[in-house]
Amino acid sequence: MCLFCEILNGNIPSTKVYEDDMIYAFKDINPVAPVHFLVVPKEHIGSVNDVTAENSKYVAHIFEKIPEIAKSQGIDSYRVISNCGKDAGQTVLHLHFHVIGGTELGENII
Repeated sequence: MCLFCEILNGNIPSTKVYEDDMIYAFKDINPVAPVHFLVVPKEHIGSVNDVTAENSKYVAHIFEKIPEIAKSQGIDSYRVISNCGKDAGQTVLHLHFHVIGGTELGENII
């Protein structure tokens, strides 16, 4: 079972910032900014490459909820990142979105 599925099942602790029946958001254990949390679907989807017509409702729901979750964390300006594949830095093969803010991030991605 993947790391995020273990977190979703309660087998690995996390600091929850939001949860509903479709998604779970929790603080990143290695934050790169004052606010850094992850949003994951409760259904296992490997990566952006695995989004289909049948499971895209999870992605839509995530993007509907990100502004609300970000506001609850004290930010209204943020970056959303999803790494897809090894070369892009995806280390957990469960679709997830990093929401990063709380400081000026600038225009550079890397």
